[in-house]
Amino acid sequence: MSSLEGGSLTVQCRYSPVWETHVKWWCRGASWAGCQFVVKTTESEKEVKKDRVSIRDNRKNRTITVTMEKLRLNDADTYWCGIEKFGADLGVQVKVTIDPAPVSLEETSGSPAVTSPGSSSGSVFLEASIILPLISAVLILLLMVASLVVWRMVKQQKKGASAPGGRYLLYKLEPAAG
Repeated sequence: MSSLEGGSLTVQCRYSPVWETHVKWWCRGASWAGCQFVVKTTESEKEVKKDRVSIRDNRKNRTITVTMEKLRLNDADTYWCGIEKFGADLGVQVKVTIDPAPVSLEETSGSPAVTSPGSSSGSVFLEASIILPLISAVLILLLMVASLVVWRMVKQQKKGASAPGGRYLLYKLEPAAG
């Protein structure tokens, strides 16, 4: 699963009917045995929230829903969606990646300033959606100019080839005797 820095991420984990009444949890850490619990359910349908993470157990649909909000780059890690049971718990691994938020430049009093992606102050994003079409247009223009040059060269060669013998005829002009 992946999301942008500052955004949110929702993970849904399904389980079989046998586990409906069991406590559900979300923990963090690459190792199953050593992961740290982030949040656990207390009862069905009740959302439990801890800091920027919430968990909800929908027993009708048999779905655990975990939401992580206001994501930070250091939230990227291995997480586990699990069910508490007698003996070893059940769980499934979820890899979470967080991509940096795009940065925009805004002109304020003649000096550039960095603004957040959600800003509505008319900032200009230097994204691929602007740069790629511009580069494509320049390349197409260069291709058209190159094609025109090649076309003219071929046309001149054909013109020269149409003379008798396929070569240019040279005439020597001498003064008339008199």
